[in-house]
Amino acid sequence: MLAVDGPSGSGKSTLAGKIVAELAGRGVRVALVSTDEFATWDEPVSWWPRLETGVLEPLRAGRPGRYRRVDWASGVPLPGEEVEIPVPGVLVLEGVSSGRARMRPSLSLLTWLDGGSEAERLDRGVERDGEDSRAELRRWQLFERGWFTVDGTRAAADRVVTSREWYGRF
Repeated sequence: MLAVDGPSGSGKSTLAGKIVAELAGRGVRVALVSTDEFATWDEPVSWWPRLETGVLEPLRAGRPGRYRRVDWASGVPLPGEEVEIPVPGVLVLEGVSSGRARMRPSLSLLTWLDGGSEAERLDRGVERDGEDSRAELRRWQLFERGWFTVDGTRAAADRVVTSREWYGRF
């Protein structure tokens, strides 16, 4: 199991997608779970027990995992479709808090993306989610700044990827 963590707008989803594609291209049974499919503006990280009981515990026991994805299509988080995660050879967890302290003993690798300044990351998030999301994304940034400080995620990472490294590749 590996985690790709870092602040919003840093490129975690893009990097995780590339990792999944590379592993699948090598014939590895790989699954991707994004914390974005659990989190809401009002529940940025407290959703974790749903991931633990619905996905991680069953996978550890050799059974498929399941969860109900958050649907943002209306602009408001609503319960979405149920997703089944077949038992993979490698599970990639991607998103804010995927490398949280509670998970670290189970991880083979924790990668941290710094993604540049808060202003740069906010602009990327707004580009992705629309101008209407700016205030909520800014509020999220303030939350995650505190979360990462308390959790010590960056300091615990096996690999830190800087914005110059990551965005210099494109």
